[in-house]
Amino acid sequence: MKIVNTHCAGIDVGSRSHYVAIGQSDSDVREFGVYAEDLKELSNWFLDNGINSVAMESTGNYWQNLYVELINSGIQVVLISGRFTKNMNRKKTDVRDCQWIQKLHSLGLLPSSFLPDSSTEKLRTLCRHRANMIDLKADAPNKMQNS
Repeated sequence: MKIVNTHCAGIDVGSRSHYVAIGQSDSDVREFGVYAEDLKELSNWFLDNGINSVAMESTGNYWQNLYVELINSGIQVVLISGRFTKNMNRKKTDVRDCQWIQKLHSLGLLPSSFLPDSSTEKLRTLCRHRANMIDLKADAPNKMQNS
């Protein structure tokens, strides 16, 4: 298949560390921590290697700080769902996962997830909070009767 994204990387996001691949050889894979200085080191490593596009899975909420750091560094980030990367034919490891994500991203096979803008995110948060308050209001009479 034809390579669409020539200068791209793949990140396997984790709670304790992020595995990053900028190529398919073992020397192109590095492990970074999850703290602010580690994320800055990661984005600087991307910039030093000419990486302009990154694909990463949206694992829990561990991707959010990394996403913000990469966007602030001027790197295009494609946030993907894990269901697009689970069909590997070999044993899954963190190193193989990040290389697989990098390979699929270089071929242009990973669709980006929807990320709302800030106003939509605020509206979404308010609607969820309202729904939670309505649920709590419905439970209040039951709790009073039980007491």
